[in-house]
Amino acid sequence: MTDSGTFASFEKSPYRSVKVSTYFDTYDHLFAKYRGKPITFVEIGIFGGGSLFMWRDYFGPEARIIGIDFNPNAKKWEKDGFEIFIGNQSDEGFWENFVKEIGPVDVVLDDGGHTYEQQIITVESLLANMKDGGTLAVEDTHTSYMNRYGRKKYSFLNYVKQYLDRINLRFGSLDKTKADDRVWSIQVFESLVAFHIDRAASRRKSELIDNSAEHDDAQDYRFADDSSADALLQRADRLKWLKAIPGVRKLGAGIVNAASGRKNASRLKRYFD
Repeated sequence: MTDSGTFASFEKSPYRSVKVSTYFDTYDHLFAKYRGKPITFVEIGIFGGGSLFMWRDYFGPEARIIGIDFNPNAKKWEKDGFEIFIGNQSDEGFWENFVKEIGPVDVVLDDGGHTYEQQIITVESLLANMKDGGTLAVEDTHTSYMNRYGRKKYSFLNYVKQYLDRINLRFGSLDKTKADDRVWSIQVFESLVAFHIDRAASRRKSELIDNSAEHDDAQDYRFADDSSADALLQRADRLKWLKAIPGVRKLGAGIVNAASGRKNASRLKRYFD
């Protein structure tokens, strides 16, 4: 941590800031590419103001540093050259007005109230306003395992897990009715989740392609060690008269999935709660 750029800026801040020791390596990993550039950086939850000075030192003089807090006292930091907005991060109306006034942003760091409602509404309200190449990071996500922050069924990390499904449902042959292309990728760190924005990449058509190079007609062995039901189904596929019976392929596939599923479940259940 002693060679961390963000930690060095943290120590130099003239006002109090409270961070988790493991965050600095993550900050360096996520934010180094923005240093020295004319970015717009938004931090939600500025507490005693120390983090504002930390981020100005880290990103450099060209960065536009914006702070958001529910406490009206935070307005005092405007005298030091920061832009300060007072509002409730679980209020979609607040975010609508904020976006209209500020315009697109490069980096958002949510260090606000950490309730599930606050975290999720913040992400949903700001994703469309992120610049391409931008990062929206939510920290203190360990509250998803704690009491008092909301109903666990709707925790922030459960929302993230659902979002992973939305990203993967973009794959070519899957049902895309629940797919989502606002986020290209998600990184999960200890107590911190980062959403990365690249609209061209996330909206690129997903389909199998072939380079049409020479091949050796290799057999597909992916199910070679699977259930005997699969071997029976493969042999049945070679019987043209059997394949002609309506529904037989679907029925056979169901048998295979059930048989292999039972076998795999017994081997994999130790990896699941």
